[in-house]
Amino acid sequence: MAGGKETPRQKMIGMMYLVLTAMLALQVSSAIIEKFILLNNSLELSSGAANKINQETVLKIKAAVEKSGNRAADVAVIKQADEVRKLSSDISNELNALKQEIINNAGGGLNEEGGIKNPQEEAKVGEMMIGVRKNGKAYKLKQTLNAYTSQLNKFSPNQFQMLALDGREDPVAKGNRDQRNKDFAELNFESTPVAAALAVLSQKQTDIRRMEGEVLNYLASKVGAADIKFDRVLAMVSADAKTVVAGTKFKGQMFIAASASGITPRMSLNGSPVKVENGVGLIEFTAQGGGYNAEGIAKRELQGRITIPTPSGRDTTYTMNQEYFVVKPSYQIETGTLPPLYLGCANKLSIQSPALGPLWAPSFSTDGGEIIPSGQKGKFTIVPSKAQLNITVSNAGSVLGSEPFRVNKVPKPSLEVRVNGATFDERRGSPASSTRSINVIAVPDESFKNFSPEDAKFRVAQVEISLARGTRRIAGVTLNGGGGSISSLAQQAQPGDRYVITVLKVERQNFKGAVNEVEMGNQYRTVPLN
Repeated sequence: MAGGKETPRQKMIGMMYLVLTAMLALQVSSAIIEKFILLNNSLELSSGAANKINQETVLKIKAAVEKSGNRAADVAVIKQADEVRKLSSDISNELNALKQEIINNAGGGLNEEGGIKNPQEEAKVGEMMIGVRKNGKAYKLKQTLNAYTSQLNKFSPNQFQMLALDGREDPVAKGNRDQRNKDFAELNFESTPVAAALAVLSQKQTDIRRMEGEVLNYLASKVGAADIKFDRVLAMVSADAKTVVAGTKFKGQMFIAASASGITPRMSLNGSPVKVENGVGLIEFTAQGGGYNAEGIAKRELQGRITIPTPSGRDTTYTMNQEYFVVKPSYQIETGTLPPLYLGCANKLSIQSPALGPLWAPSFSTDGGEIIPSGQKGKFTIVPSKAQLNITVSNAGSVLGSEPFRVNKVPKPSLEVRVNGATFDERRGSPASSTRSINVIAVPDESFKNFSPEDAKFRVAQVEISLARGTRRIAGVTLNGGGGSISSLAQQAQPGDRYVITVLKVERQNFKGAVNEVEMGNQYRTVPLN
């Protein structure tokens, strides 16, 4: 069958046909012969009504063609419609003649009341339609019906199923073991009473008018005889902007929009197809930045195209141009002490965009170091590897900007001497008899420690402590870990001597736990003894 939607009348006729076929398959008794007669009458009425509708469609086609100026292409459609009408009328008349022949030869003609004398007669129907050697009229009828279907398919975009089917093709009979091996003639006219045979032929006439109607409606759509009905109405608001600042005016337009449920328009935006749902195009795209003016605004233009089929069968395209503006997103760089950054250290930054709000989905990259995400939106750690670098800020894949940063070297720690565990005051000196331990502590720069505490872990790894008297070096020890006990030197110390401390190695542990030596130059400290 053709693919389009069936009207309620067509659905009813289809159901009647299924009932008819099922009754034939069950070899009905004469008790329901009257029901076949009623069914046949109903089918004939339906076929006649469809014939009138089809004739009106042809008249509409001719009126539309005349209104359009009788263009050659439209006149050709009239000729096709007339041909379809003639094909349908010829085969319908042929079926009428065959029904009359069945009434006269098998049914014994009509009685005084106009009814069939022998509506239950089966044998004569079989002889007439099937024949002794399968040479009955039903075999020629099958060829005629299927030839009609093939001819109609030349005019229709949807291909109809053949009208005359054998049992293995029939949707009802193919499920019945006794019926599926029968041919068209046997399936429809074997052991079939006159009343049922007439109903079978009337059903074919109804199918013919239905198919004819579908083709004529298609031809009508090619010349404008079919109306486009805008049956879907929507109330819509088009706002100048969905986001407004408090104290400013909201501006927009309110209007009625209509669409036709039977038409699916084709839409495109800037050359790309647009998804259409219920006649409405759904637009979604990422606004591209760049080309901003001094106020950070870039003007853009949407070019839309909506194409719909018209009653004449030709597509009509409506175009529209709509200006819109892209605002350059702003962001703020937040740090504990603000840049600059420190070389090789974990510098924690936070870059946020209040303007974008929930749309803020940033990513960061740099040309001079390592970016370590924190898992929190806009927050990350950068480990610089050179003296100057740029951090590129992107949002949802779009680059927003690039920010330059200066990178400082890690400030060297100060060195603090402790004697016997207490901070040493060089101006006061230390008693020779009681000085037993000396340590040197590496103290980080206060601002650096506050900015990057995980990188401000310094230690003095090795020192040399010498006991000096005048210009002579009396003795010395080398101590790891920044110092310790100097008892061996204290035994030789006298008032007026001094301890000379040479810092041999200072180290720093970074945020990753890696330890590196800090270049401190020549570092000396003196502890005078009294």
